[in-house]
Amino acid sequence: MEVILNNVVPTYLEDEKILSSEIWNHKITLNKLVHIIAPSGRGKSSLMQFMYGLRKEYIGEVIFDDKPIHRKSAEEMSYLRSNKLSIVFQDLRLFPDHTVYENISVKRSLQPYKEDKTLLMAERLGISNKLKQPIRNCSYGEQQRVAIIRALQQPYELLILDEPFSHLDENNSKIAMQLILEESTLRNAAIILLDLDKVPYYPADSLYHL
Repeated sequence: MEVILNNVVPTYLEDEKILSSEIWNHKITLNKLVHIIAPSGRGKSSLMQFMYGLRKEYIGEVIFDDKPIHRKSAEEMSYLRSNKLSIVFQDLRLFPDHTVYENISVKRSLQPYKEDKTLLMAERLGISNKLKQPIRNCSYGEQQRVAIIRALQQPYELLILDEPFSHLDENNSKIAMQLILEESTLRNAAIILLDLDKVPYYPADSLYHL
């Protein structure tokens, strides 16, 4: 799956940041393994939310399946998010009073994807002993791993990751990255990784500076 950004410009971003960007106000096609690097204040999370259809404060077009998302109906966007797009938000958006397993399973209950790999993934990421604990009792690094597993447990053709390893050490980050790559390869899915700096263990096909 690919996303086309057709001269997208946030309406609130300063001109100098737009002029120096390799993303804003350009027509580009994002597919395969994409790495977008941006210091704070360049609109990294905004771009992710534009692509997911959560924010609309921009000019230009975000295009999926040859149709700009601002022209898609609510039903079309719901189908897109349920079957073609998966995401790890920077703020994770987990449910603090629910257990780790319940947080991971929420998407599977709405849109199952093949077999349940929750336990296998939790073991690989070192949180299998946390499955029955409420999320509020987990460290932020543990919560990031929960959010990653949850994103991998639904159908997707494009996976969007917004600073997914910010609270993980290098070893755990590499393990998580390998799991993400394996699952995405199985689905022939594209990945867009947005981060403050280059992630050296992400084998990107293309790299852009926001």
